[in-house]
Amino acid sequence: MDNDTPKTIPELEHWMKEHCFNFNSYSINGNPIYEGLGIEQSGDHFIWYYTERGQQQTLETFKTEGEITAHAFNLIKLDKWAKTHCIGFSADIGKITDLKNKLNSMNIEYFEDKIPYYGIERPVYRVFVLGCDILKTEHLKKKYWTEK
Repeated sequence: MDNDTPKTIPELEHWMKEHCFNFNSYSINGNPIYEGLGIEQSGDHFIWYYTERGQQQTLETFKTEGEITAHAFNLIKLDKWAKTHCIGFSADIGKITDLKNKLNSMNIEYFEDKIPYYGIERPVYRVFVLGCDILKTEHLKKKYWTEK
């Protein structure tokens, strides 16, 4: 274990914030989520769970905070989606191309996908930046995030 490895749940939450991970799918230290994984203390043990639509399922139980923190840390740091931030969301491919050109000129790494948000015939294109690049690009969401 290196010095950067969190030992407690609050340290894990701090590490995620410091490294610009998102909390969309992780309930760490009590933040609410609709769907995903989380940590909960129950009596003298800690539960690693999955929740979806209000239904919680225990995946593993740990005796100490240190054990569950290490478990969660190892999973979260390898989860590509935990460090993604969507800054572009549009059915207009021209708008998305403009955003990608802007990111290239800023030397910002990104990836993209498309989803059938409005149906198969009218996909939405999404552009994601990773980690703390969100701090340099969040302002772009105003222009490149459109739901219509």
